[in-house]
Amino acid sequence: MQQKEIKNFVRKRYGKIAMEAISCCRSTSTDKALNLRYTEEDLKRVPENSNMGLGCGNPVALASLKEGETVLDLGSGGGIDAFLAAKRVGSQGKVIGVDMTEEMVKKAKETAAKHGYGNVEFKLGDIEGLPIEDNSIDIIISNCVINLAPDKERVFQEAYRVLKPGGRIMISDIVTEGELSEEVKQSLEAWAGCVAGALEKDQYLALIKRVGFRNVAIVSERTSGNCCLIAKIASVQVQGFKP
Repeated sequence: MQQKEIKNFVRKRYGKIAMEAISCCRSTSTDKALNLRYTEEDLKRVPENSNMGLGCGNPVALASLKEGETVLDLGSGGGIDAFLAAKRVGSQGKVIGVDMTEEMVKKAKETAAKHGYGNVEFKLGDIEGLPIEDNSIDIIISNCVINLAPDKERVFQEAYRVLKPGGRIMISDIVTEGELSEEVKQSLEAWAGCVAGALEKDQYLALIKRVGFRNVAIVSERTSGNCCLIAKIASVQVQGFKP
């Protein structure tokens, strides 16, 4: 299976989700078990249509955002995490959301304009080749998106490139404990369903370290049952720092 084929399938699937305002991930029992709920207070702080149920965690809750910081949200979707982050960094800060799906970016832009989010910007782009300047970001967040990228090492290389020295990442993602079968790995439906692209947990952490991040650690973890009786699936929130 070619990376281009995977990306095109995922892009079309999430474009459809954006248009129909439904969640494919939320429809599966695995993701229902893994979904780390936002608090009621969180949901009151953001536009209702920005919450599309596509995440597997709440990276903003653990990101320790400060006023005036510049935040980059990888795979920003409908914008829920970007809008939550915007409240934390204030008018002197900035949040940039990058998503490869035109429909998602359009939806998020319209929501930002409608609700007056002057410190949030959404860009169409690939997280394997970010449309962001070097050394310009204080912190990167991402919510159940990197598992969808075929070349995860490239994603983390790009994250490292755009972060300022001393910058950090706080990522929510899905990993496995055990090896997925080739049948699952070759399934486009499983890729779009946030499963086939998931790396084994130790491999995922090692990859982040390999590109240069330090103090890489899981700060929150929730494990569900086996995926198709093959591998155990976990939702993790991982932090790391650029020296």
